[in-house]
Amino acid sequence: MILYPKVHFDKVEQITKEFLQEHKINALILDVDNTLIDYQRKMGESIVEWAKEIKNQGIKLYILSNTNQKEKVEEVANRLEVPYHNLAKKPFKSGFLKVQKELQEKPENIGVVGDQIFTDIIGGNRCHMFTILVEPIDEKDFWYTAWKRPIENKIKQRYSHQQNKKK
Repeated sequence: MILYPKVHFDKVEQITKEFLQEHKINALILDVDNTLIDYQRKMGESIVEWAKEIKNQGIKLYILSNTNQKEKVEEVANRLEVPYHNLAKKPFKSGFLKVQKELQEKPENIGVVGDQIFTDIIGGNRCHMFTILVEPIDEKDFWYTAWKRPIENKIKQRYSHQQNKKK
């Protein structure tokens, strides 16, 4: 289903090189807001270390964000030493496909990591990429995201129920 991720983690740092190797993922497209940074634009040192370790394992990282605040995305990208695009218009395909072309990877070898079903997961699934949903870092959201959270929580409950039935 287009609304469901391939996997669901609590946080980005739980994505290991072993997991990525097992699923033949060579690159990750990362969201910014509430995936890498909180509402106050703070990024934990554990995320910086995770990114460094993942890159050292040969996994390419790329930031794709819907925000119009270029300096915010640029600051995160510089700190992680990765390329970025803002104003991505997720879930539309164009941003994902542009990054795929730059990464020079097949869609099935790219993981899309984000905290929102209606942008990151739908967009990644539409492009046939491996979608990884993470829980939001912060409970506080921008108004244009906050109204969607209750709907996304219902979808996550159904997804979790479906996953438990498979076990």
